[in-house]
Amino acid sequence: MKLNLDSKTAVVTGTGRGIGLATVKALISEGVHVVGAARTITRELSQSGAIPVSADLSTAEGVATLMEKALAELGGLELLVNNVGAGDALEPAGFLDTDDAQWEAIFDLNLLSAVRISRAALPSLIKHRGCIVNVSSINSRLPAAGPVAYSAAKAALTAFGKSLAEEFGPQGVRVNTVSPGVVRTSVWEDPDGFGGKIAASAGVEHAAFLEQIPQAFSITTGRITEPREVASLIAFLLSDVAGNVTGADYVIDGGALKAV
Repeated sequence: MKLNLDSKTAVVTGTGRGIGLATVKALISEGVHVVGAARTITRELSQSGAIPVSADLSTAEGVATLMEKALAELGGLELLVNNVGAGDALEPAGFLDTDDAQWEAIFDLNLLSAVRISRAALPSLIKHRGCIVNVSSINSRLPAAGPVAYSAAKAALTAFGKSLAEEFGPQGVRVNTVSPGVVRTSVWEDPDGFGGKIAASAGVEHAAFLEQIPQAFSITTGRITEPREVASLIAFLLSDVAGNVTGADYVIDGGALKAV
């Protein structure tokens, strides 16, 4: 299948690793000119072929820096992937252990970054009849599956995408959401990350915890999702092949979400 993305321009956020980095690589392989934003420019991002921009997207100033550099480098914007989220500070904490500062930090990164970037990008996206993909989570549908503030932020992000699709669809801009389940990223695989913290709190070795994830999350396929698989779905939704798909939320979780 030809996606016909050659020579298009894109901004992808949260590209230092994981889904964001895989999305950068997928788009570049399709001939897209990509600006990849990350708080820390990793070696992998530097070598990906993207134009790397260092910015803290949890702040309005970071978003302004990104969009100013992106528009200067690309000349115009046709594709936007709001992928940045979770964050290294995500904790397996309950509601009563999550204070206002943690709520604000999680919403700034997981929701308001997409709000601010989309606002800045939309004039160019409207001009080029472009496309947005927001990366949410199955936590938006299964709020008990994760930290309450993160789940609430992702639910708001999914709703935000629906609203953008409705408002800007008549002007030629498509907006869709991708909601992954557990993906093989540092969020789960880093012993000091979210997955490592869950394992420690349960008194389980981290390696054993990772092996048990498919069963614990009732993943039908028996394995967790690879970043490149999410990236492929994102690339498809950005392409004209999906030209009449908008306002949709695509779950990619190996069958973990059982609801109709």
